[in-house]
Amino acid sequence: MAEGWARRLKGDAIEPYSAGIEPKPLDPRAVAVMAEEGIDLSGQRSKHVDELWGVTFDYVVTVCDQANEQCPCFPGPVKRVHVGFDDPPKLAAGAASEEEALAHYQRVRDEVRAFVETLPGGLEDPTALA
Repeated sequence: MAEGWARRLKGDAIEPYSAGIEPKPLDPRAVAVMAEEGIDLSGQRSKHVDELWGVTFDYVVTVCDQANEQCPCFPGPVKRVHVGFDDPPKLAAGAASEEEALAHYQRVRDEVRAFVETLPGGLEDPTALA
């Protein structure tokens, strides 16, 4: 979701990449709630961070606690920033209905958007985002 928002809202100011330490298939619920906002994630794919080795980054932003704890080091003067969001699949696992499950995704989607709207300046003081 973060990459989709970054491309939509800040594509002229930042070049976003998205990767993880344990790539998984695209989550259909994430695709659905982003489509509600007119953002098509269906062409994206989950990538492993190793695929981005060699790319020079100014910032590496982790958005989940596990990624923050296990994020590899990147070469160069990269700044690491952690902005933790709830994990929608974990929250949705206990949902009583699909509507309730999607509500978790929608809330996190909106929180991610609010974060992306602060970029790139928000990366200098991520504590101000809390």
